[in-house]
Amino acid sequence: MTVKAIVKTSQYYDSVSLMLVARELSQLDGVDDAAVVMATDANKSILSASGLLTETVSSASANDLVIAVSAADSALADVALRTADDLLKGKVVASESAGYRPKTIRSALSAHPEANVAVISVAGRYAADEAWDALIRGLHVLLFSDNVSLADEIALKQYARDHGLLLMGPGAGTALLNGVALGFANAVPVGPVGIVSAAGTGLQEVTTLLARLGVGITQGIGTGGRDLKQEVGGIMMLAATRALQRDPATEVIVLISKPPSEKVAAAILDQVTGSDKPTIVCFMGSDTGDRAQLSAQTLQEAAWLAAQASGADIGTIDALLAAGNARHSVQAKHLMSRLQPDQRYLRGLFSGGTLCYEAQVIWQDMLNGPVFSNAPLPGGAVLQDASRSQGHAAVDLGEEEFTVGRPHPMIDNELRIRRMLQEAGDPQVGVIVLDVVLGYGAHPDPASELCPAVQDARQLAENAGRALIVIASVTGTEQDPQVRSEQVAALEEAGVVVCGSNAAAARLSAMIVDHQEAPR
Repeated sequence: MTVKAIVKTSQYYDSVSLMLVARELSQLDGVDDAAVVMATDANKSILSASGLLTETVSSASANDLVIAVSAADSALADVALRTADDLLKGKVVASESAGYRPKTIRSALSAHPEANVAVISVAGRYAADEAWDALIRGLHVLLFSDNVSLADEIALKQYARDHGLLLMGPGAGTALLNGVALGFANAVPVGPVGIVSAAGTGLQEVTTLLARLGVGITQGIGTGGRDLKQEVGGIMMLAATRALQRDPATEVIVLISKPPSEKVAAAILDQVTGSDKPTIVCFMGSDTGDRAQLSAQTLQEAAWLAAQASGADIGTIDALLAAGNARHSVQAKHLMSRLQPDQRYLRGLFSGGTLCYEAQVIWQDMLNGPVFSNAPLPGGAVLQDASRSQGHAAVDLGEEEFTVGRPHPMIDNELRIRRMLQEAGDPQVGVIVLDVVLGYGAHPDPASELCPAVQDARQLAENAGRALIVIASVTGTEQDPQVRSEQVAALEEAGVVVCGSNAAAARLSAMIVDHQEAPR
């Protein structure tokens, strides 16, 4: 095999274009592997692990574009590199020749004066200016972009609150407004539950679990992950909660976040206790004491409590957990018998940051030993190198270190596939846990790429005389473009153990590696 790479200094292309070019290169005759990414430190580490890092690439800067290929010989590698260059030029031409697209919020409003929401996804250094333009023109804003300064976020949210507008973000990837799904959202029914969430995949997990229980949504409002920090003060969660409390269609409210600052938590709980609407507070892993009407430690519990409060006949939380744990106990005993004594670690490879966090909340109570992560719980163990796991590990592949210059892992499975094979090569790994997130904007058929990778990973372990257990949850509904049941069936056909929720997958995996029953 021959590895060759070229570096294009200070050249930028959108991450989806880069993903598509890399896929086309990988399908060329004689090409074994290919990568088209920005030369960030995290991407260099991934290239190194894949055998695609050359001396030229090592010295490239984070603003440089890297095209690297591994081919059968030097001539085929050269052909692949030239093809990549032609494909990138073609992406630019195609974009420039597309039909008319407004280039400013002002021109977009001129074309669509009825619009009342702006979705902003531009480079972070431009995002605040665009958000100001939208707010001043009276638009609610879903600010998908990140890398917006804390000072800008606070000012934008204060203006939005004072003018009766929503500023969802920065880094808000999901919203459901009046039945319209924005960003990474799912096809769910309309119903009595309103949700405010500082966590995009948390919003997706709860709404889809509710949908599968026959319960629908009035509104799903994202706030961005920093909203509940003390500096921001929960401005948008408080404003959105007040809006849902006034909304006659919303009968039950759910609030979702990682643990907020003590002062912000107190303000939110004060707002909750002043309402007569049942309110489920899910500050994952955080003790809200007696202040919350209904407190949930996990997203799964939040969905159950909301379903109960809306009148759905699902039984008690204790009974639901007991039934799930009983099933998992039987599964775990069967699965753990396949592992070698040294296979004592689990590795979670998550596309959803909130799902990564929820798993850690469960694992900290169930596992003997720390869980290392690039996005740990407060006081948790930090991975020394996010590109290499140690011990029990929960890796959030949607963190910025992995997504600069490449698409989000809900869109592009390449990074997770590479990491899965890397984990499968570790003789101490017994279980790999995956989240598969469906919905609008996500990969159109994630199982089509993940299933062959799972089979390759299991074969790699088998060749070394080991078994490998892969457990997954699928966040989605039957009405999603990917159709949840079809994704589940494909994964199970590939040998994946599919659980009904991310929390269930976390509990089962812990029971396998630590040979124990799940706690309440």
